[in-house]
This record gives sequence, C-alpha cells and structure tokens, in this order.
Amino acid sequence: MQRKFSLTINGKPYADEVEPRLLLIHYLREVAGLTGPHIGCETSTCGACTVMLDGKAVKSCTLFAVQADGRDVLTIEGLATDVGLDPLQEAFWNEHGLQCGFCTPGMIMTARQLLEDNPSPTDDEIRKGLEGNVCRCTGYQHILNAVKAAAIQMEKRGA
Repeated sequence: MQRKFSLTINGKPYADEVEPRLLLIHYLREVAGLTGPHIGCETSTCGACTVMLDGKAVKSCTLFAVQADGRDVLTIEGLATDVGLDPLQEAFWNEHGLQCGFCTPGMIMTARQLLEDNPSPTDDEIRKGLEGNVCRCTGYQHILNAVKAAAIQMEKRGA
C-alpha cells in the first residue's frame, strides 16, 4: 500500500507515493536523486546520512520518508549557492577535514547544527557535538580544525 506525501528538499517541492516503510535516506537517494547523504550503518551509529529536518540535524536512516510529510529537508547539496560553497564546506576543503569523503556530508550537516546552537564552540564542545558521527580516515583533528575555521568565517560573514 502506497502513501502520498509531500515535502520540500533544498527549497524544491516534492510530492510522491511511497511505501510507508521507506526510509528517508532511501527516498533522498533513490527517489529524489540526492546522493550526498550516504548510507553507512543504517542503525544511526555512523551519522553519514545526517540531514537537516526543519532546521535540526537528524539521521535520515532513523526516519520513514512519510514522517517528513509537510516538512523541510536540507541536504549537503542544498548548502552551496551560486555565490560559492557554504563556510563549512569551504572550511572542510581548506583544513583537509576529509579524506575519503564518506562521512563528510554528515559531519558538515551535524557541524551546521552545532554552530547554529553555539557559534563559538570550544574544542571539547565540537568533539561532543560531533560524537554521533564516525570518520575512519582523518583522526578527527582536521575535522575539528575545519569546524573552528568555519565558526570564524561565519562570525565574520554574520551568517
């Protein structure tokens, strides 16, 4: 049995009929064609699937797509503008906060929530804020540096 629902993803409206058990991560990747959020563990452990739902970071493998009915979703693809990269994307690039890139979209979306809640976090607060995201490559120091650099850039830009 299919269920109708609609949502906005990266400012664009979507309306579909899906199986009620379809996870949001699968909807984003397979139906909407947005492959930025990654499927990692599918148990909410790794954070690679993190997106913003109504302005809050959520792991999209923990939600059914129909639970996003009438809501706004922001994926990593929605951060960059015609002007350029989002400060977090830019900082991850400049500070070498990525290696294989698999965890990067989730890290950036989680860091976005962290910086919205706390624009000037300490190192410990950044580490705590990123706890639900796993990186197998970087050892986290470059990610920490990237979040700190983004915080400074966002403060300068007034973002």
